[in-house]
Amino acid sequence: MNALSRLGRWVRDHLILILGILVLVYMYIPNMVVALMSFNDSSHARNLYQFQSFTLNNWLHPCAPDGMCQSVAKSLEIGIIATVVATVIGTLAAFALVRHRFHGRGSMNLVLFLPMASPEIVMGSSLLALFIAFHAGGHLGTGTILIAHIMFCLSFVVVTVKSRLAGLDGNLEQAAMDLYATESQTFWKVTFPLVFPGILGAALLSFSLSFDDFIITNLNAGQTVTFPMFVWGAAQRGVPMQVNVVGTVMFLIAIAIVISGEVLSRRRSRALAG
Repeated sequence: MNALSRLGRWVRDHLILILGILVLVYMYIPNMVVALMSFNDSSHARNLYQFQSFTLNNWLHPCAPDGMCQSVAKSLEIGIIATVVATVIGTLAAFALVRHRFHGRGSMNLVLFLPMASPEIVMGSSLLALFIAFHAGGHLGTGTILIAHIMFCLSFVVVTVKSRLAGLDGNLEQAAMDLYATESQTFWKVTFPLVFPGILGAALLSFSLSFDDFIITNLNAGQTVTFPMFVWGAAQRGVPMQVNVVGTVMFLIAIAIVISGEVLSRRRSRALAG
């Protein structure tokens, strides 16, 4: 009974930690499967989704499937451009909504939230109808995809940066101005560094949404093929294992960015404390 009592006490004391670990394991099981399947040799397998034998060929020849690397490059191109444009415009809009009072401010907050709440099929079909109405139906491609991606990424950027600005202590800016800093110096030395984590988070979120989008892209892509569209097309015949390589690389890059940000944040905190 003493051993059971100690075990029960230990579980109660660490219940939150145990639940957190279980949730993380549950969330990352798909990523673990993708990483495992990236080493799968399915060249002689009838079932592509069953692990057959270990191989490094998928990593040594990631562009073996025709058109896959081109689709990845196209998704990266669109994602980067859409992220930069949406982050710049969304950040400016967030500053305007938080720092200024003007007529229609409440309505604008509602309008900016609508793209996040609308189903993707509704937004995609609406954009397609818009492009056709402006006689762009025959010119669907990278340009129309960019317009669509910037449009739905804007809402996420504005909401993310707004939440960061709302929690910003205005006394810090006032203190900088009391020390004879100009408005420009206050912004770049105080405001921007404090808001930057929110801007970076919004940019990463925008890129992941753009790179991952299929429904809106498929409706407005024309003959352009992005990576999600390539995967969907390949699924009709059997997804090549190199797709798992791309997924694993993107997942590792995301982890590296998060860890780097955490390390830099801790170093900055130690420097300020010292």
